[in-house]
Amino acid sequence: MSDSKFRDEALKYHQYPTPGKIQVVPTKKHATQKDLSLAYTPGVAVPCLEIEKDPENAYKYTSKGNLVAVISNGTAVLGLGDIGALAGKPVMEGKGLLFKIFADIDVFDIEVDTHDVEKFIETVKNIAPTFGGINLEDIKAPEAFEIERRLKEELDIPVMHDDQHGTAIISAAALKNAVEITGKDISKVKIVVSGAGAAAISCSRLYLAIGAERENLVMCDSKGVIRKDAENLTEQKTEFATDRDLHTLEEAMIGSDVFIGLSKGHIVTPEMLMTMAKDPIVFAMANPTPEIEYELAIKTRKDIIMATGRSDNPNQVNNVLGFPFIFRGALDVRATGINEEMKIAAVHALANLAKETVPEHVNIAYGKSNMQFGREYIIPSPFDHRLIIEVPPAVAKAAMDSGIAKKPITDWDAYKEELAERLGSGNKFIRMLMSKAKSKPKTIIFAEADHLSVLKAAQIIHEEGAGIPILLGDKSIIKELMKEINFDANVTIIDPVALEEKERRHKFAQVYWKKRQRKGITLLAAQRLMRGRNYFAAMMVNEGEADSLVTGYSRSYPATVKPMIELIGKEEGVKKIAATNIMITKKGPMFFSDTAIIINPTAEELADICYMTSESMKMFGFDPNLAMLSFSNFGSSNSEAARKVAEATKIVHSKFPNLVVDGDIQVDFALNQTMLKEKFPFSKLNGKKVNGLIFPGLESANIGYKLMREFNNIESIGPIIMGLKKPVHIIQLGASVDEIVNIACVAIIHAQEKSKIK
Repeated sequence: MSDSKFRDEALKYHQYPTPGKIQVVPTKKHATQKDLSLAYTPGVAVPCLEIEKDPENAYKYTSKGNLVAVISNGTAVLGLGDIGALAGKPVMEGKGLLFKIFADIDVFDIEVDTHDVEKFIETVKNIAPTFGGINLEDIKAPEAFEIERRLKEELDIPVMHDDQHGTAIISAAALKNAVEITGKDISKVKIVVSGAGAAAISCSRLYLAIGAERENLVMCDSKGVIRKDAENLTEQKTEFATDRDLHTLEEAMIGSDVFIGLSKGHIVTPEMLMTMAKDPIVFAMANPTPEIEYELAIKTRKDIIMATGRSDNPNQVNNVLGFPFIFRGALDVRATGINEEMKIAAVHALANLAKETVPEHVNIAYGKSNMQFGREYIIPSPFDHRLIIEVPPAVAKAAMDSGIAKKPITDWDAYKEELAERLGSGNKFIRMLMSKAKSKPKTIIFAEADHLSVLKAAQIIHEEGAGIPILLGDKSIIKELMKEINFDANVTIIDPVALEEKERRHKFAQVYWKKRQRKGITLLAAQRLMRGRNYFAAMMVNEGEADSLVTGYSRSYPATVKPMIELIGKEEGVKKIAATNIMITKKGPMFFSDTAIIINPTAEELADICYMTSESMKMFGFDPNLAMLSFSNFGSSNSEAARKVAEATKIVHSKFPNLVVDGDIQVDFALNQTMLKEKFPFSKLNGKKVNGLIFPGLESANIGYKLMREFNNIESIGPIIMGLKKPVHIIQLGASVDEIVNIACVAIIHAQEKSKIK
């Protein structure tokens, strides 16, 4: 993507549909006069008086306990420097978004327009009673050190400057594991730190806290090695000044075991890498350009363990692995600060998690089959859903053990369950879809590319590197629209009715006619059908000229499905195709089936729908736990409809005994473990988080998913066709760009799975 195009996209993202990235949402009922009288006057006076009696009651009656301030003066914004407080607001809002999506922490972003340290500190202190914690952001050194030190001393809530400590915590976890992999002793490794800003100082201090020795650490700034005989050193630089006979970065790296880059891009050469000790550990964390490019580094040294700050390389040192979960743990025990013990606990929790078996959803996100702890996996992935249940408890326990927790946790199992429920994995699932598609891009036909929304979706798939679009439609219209949206890529455009496609149409017609000639199709009819883009596109997939297909934007669902069934055909063993929708709920992705195809399935068909849904779930890395829905609970009704669901469940149990599925069951019992355990302790769904709902018929499934989507603003991916031989997927009439992109990713992932079978 060109710089100008990326700029336009970034501006549109921040402007539409609502300016900014965060909003305030009511958490209480507010529909009636009584509700409003409780929310505000006169009812609000009661909790006010309770807080006056005891300030700790603010945690009971207000949002203080889950509210963090992201505060900046805009003096060191990303790589932009001192751009001012207001100009830094998009970054602070972005930080707030990350707090929310990763740890369910609410955020107000505060931009303080002053360079004066005392005024900044005074402002933060004056507004601190509003918040449960304070995240300092993008404040330049050395002022950042003083601001954080003072606020930690003078406030009784968690305060952390993430630019310093976030990078320190994540890189320390990575360093701990990298040293272990190389078989070295952290107390003996020689470390070179390039950079002397806030992050570099904090990283160095934390490395010492986990076992590195000060005499083995050399720090460099833009002038070279920071030496004790240098003049006008800051207090922080003095802390890490050396008296060794070293003057340049090149000299410092000779024989070193570890290089920590927190400076600027392209300052490390292959020659410098070659002077390092055996099994060098190199963390080139300058962003967006690392001190040495990942590919160049691993090409130069085969024995290297390499990490960067970039998401397109293994071992990304990403602060999002730290700050959301550290504050989560601190808030949950009402810690009065964030101390060294809590930071070190986070280091160990992250390091240990990387050694655990990598979940399948992480493998899928990176397009790998068996990621495991080693040189290319020394820290967990941000996609790892276990972060929320591993890091906050470690931080909370450290706060308790070090005596700064006002609200100790007594039931750790219940706490972990609470953490898991705080944040569904829905948004992560959307990111996983794109990442999985990008891992092995496949060709994908967009059969209605002369419609703007479809073309925009194809552009996103192309620019993200998720797939290789083939555009079908009127060439002149497509080219005009491409120019309008700055889609200037060299992609294949095909007009099925064009004269130049005559030979291919005839070839496709011959194949189709031979397949359908005993079902009333003449050769002339087959030739006529091949002028239709859906027939033409399906034949391209059938004949191996494309890997996958997305269509349906401009035609009704039934009209689109029919040619796909005729041309593509069903998988072996499948009697009828079906469809599932993935609902992105607060509790994570939930599969609804059948939402589009079989109107009134028999018990046998319902069992098949259940099995096909389970296979689709596995394709996306989920262990299926399926509920066969009814208005009846385990035979409580003897109606024909209830008996059908019970019989379908019996068939599934017989054919697929290892599949976790049960029914007939009402939806509230399926989704409420307390109710289920109390009333039906025998159910196979006890102790399982249900993530798939099999509806008794199309009517209930279609109405159900659309009600959820419209009433709760829940994103839905689908319908996803199940049971066709080829990766062909049909979007809803008039689908949005995002919906088309999501289905396109599904089609590409489906093609990846099909290629494994060949």
